[in-house]
Amino acid sequence: MAYADQQMGGSKVSSIIIVALIHVVIGYLLISGLAISAVKEIAERVTTIDIEEPPPPEEPDEPPPEQPQETAPPPPVAPPPPISIAPAPPPIQTQPTIPPPAPPALTIPPPAPVAAPAPPPAPPSQARGVTTRGERRWASRIQENYPSRALREEVEGTVGVRVTVTADGRATNCSVTSSSGSNDLDRAACQGMERYARFNPALNDAGNPTSASYATRITYRLN
Repeated sequence: MAYADQQMGGSKVSSIIIVALIHVVIGYLLISGLAISAVKEIAERVTTIDIEEPPPPEEPDEPPPEQPQETAPPPPVAPPPPISIAPAPPPIQTQPTIPPPAPPALTIPPPAPVAAPAPPPAPPSQARGVTTRGERRWASRIQENYPSRALREEVEGTVGVRVTVTADGRATNCSVTSSSGSNDLDRAACQGMERYARFNPALNDAGNPTSASYATRITYRLN
């Protein structure tokens, strides 16, 4: 029994192997057949693509035949002018004496322009400075008008003053040019000049009265 079982088992294995090989071969054939059919189908698709060929290029038109150019005849050549050769140079005439040169032309200068007449002389100037009028009288009145406080304190001094003399001979704008040392005397001197002093006014070049300045000194002295 055991031997029979072994034979049966060996034949089963052989049959199984044979069946497997048959399946492998059949599968290979199937796969190969499918592959071949697929390749054929692809080849048919590729070969059935229409390829349009470009139209042949048009042949260029033949250029027109060149016409022969007419050549102009050469210009006529004039013969050279005849050359006349003098047989001998003309004779040269010489003068025995050279004539004197012509005198130079005289040019007369135009007359000098007449000078304009001189303007008439200007009339003499009538200008003059300021002069006093009745100086002793108004000077004594100023000195007599002694300031009371300076008189009580027995103050003496000399005051230098400057005034502007108007065109009518009056004194204005008095200023002290040198002080006496006493404000009372300085103030009294300017007040007296503007109040009592009289002048002959200054004149301009035409002789008309004009304003000018005048300076003097007033002395205050106790008797």
